[in-house]
Amino acid sequence: MAFVITRLCIDHVDTSCVAVCPVDCIYTYTGSDRERFPNQLYINPDQCIDCGACAPECPWEAIFDAPSVPEVFSADTALNALTTELADDFKVQRHENNTAPTPEEVAANKAKWGWTE
Repeated sequence: MAFVITRLCIDHVDTSCVAVCPVDCIYTYTGSDRERFPNQLYINPDQCIDCGACAPECPWEAIFDAPSVPEVFSADTALNALTTELADDFKVQRHENNTAPTPEEVAANKAKWGWTE
């Protein structure tokens, strides 16, 4: 099983997960279909070694192991999987320092996407 980056990452791209990924399996979309592939990061499931290092580093709490992806984000698993089929439209994301969100910002983002824990 691989890890999945969900839509909680949309427009909140933080590369803390990239900094700890030992296999560089976290990508950004470089193609032109922005409706299908929003501004977020994606994990290539064929390259992910299921180490789990990325999930606790994500300040937006957007990363889950595949079996634990909340139902509201179920479509995001398939979206991440497209990194294998459309490899030419993705590039490995490099780490950049970002300011961490506040707990209130994280909660508001979860509410925006309809996820309540």
